[in-house]
Amino acid sequence: MFPEYRDLITQLKTTDHHFTRLFDKHNAVDQKIKNIESRIEAGTHEEIEKLKKEKLQLKDEIYTLIKKASEKV
Repeated sequence: MFPEYRDLITQLKTTDHHFTRLFDKHNAVDQKIKNIESRIEAGTHEEIEKLKKEKLQLKDEIYTLIKKASEKV
């Protein structure tokens, strides 16, 4: 996610607890989607769609924080 901001993401993960929480939650939701799609976990199509929307919202929040931090640099 956002490879062009890899260094900034690494920095934010060590200095911004809110960013870290969002980043970790995004990864957890992504993994849950993969597990359901791979039939490792049970889930419905509706659950997958809900999780994908949540993942997108988290990604938007993460991007907003990245952009704000990049303007300070």
